[in-house]
Amino acid sequence: MEVPMNSATQQGVHFPVQHRSLLLDIKGNKTDIVISKYEDTNMVIVTQIGCMGTILAAKKDESVFSDPTYSVSVLFGKRDEPLLLACARQLIEHISGSGSARSLVISLGLKDRYL
Repeated sequence: MEVPMNSATQQGVHFPVQHRSLLLDIKGNKTDIVISKYEDTNMVIVTQIGCMGTILAAKKDESVFSDPTYSVSVLFGKRDEPLLLACARQLIEHISGSGSARSLVISLGLKDRYL
């Protein structure tokens, strides 16, 4: 049985996870962005291809003796794209710099990797 994506909203029930959706035009490419804030993780989906792309995980590694470091890994998808890793690293550094302790799961489905 196929259930419409917005059926819960139609019935007066709201999605329990705080989220925000954006639609942007980046260099002529329609870009959908969804940001969801779970209890311990931020999830960001950026797509220009209509589906999820490479999925990465990023987190801040705390250390008592040194500055924080950040680890980024590819969960699914292209493992030979250093720009995707750099994007995830910059985003987790920004999130951590704003005071959040949440880790990050990000999906990047971009037509042009140099956007």
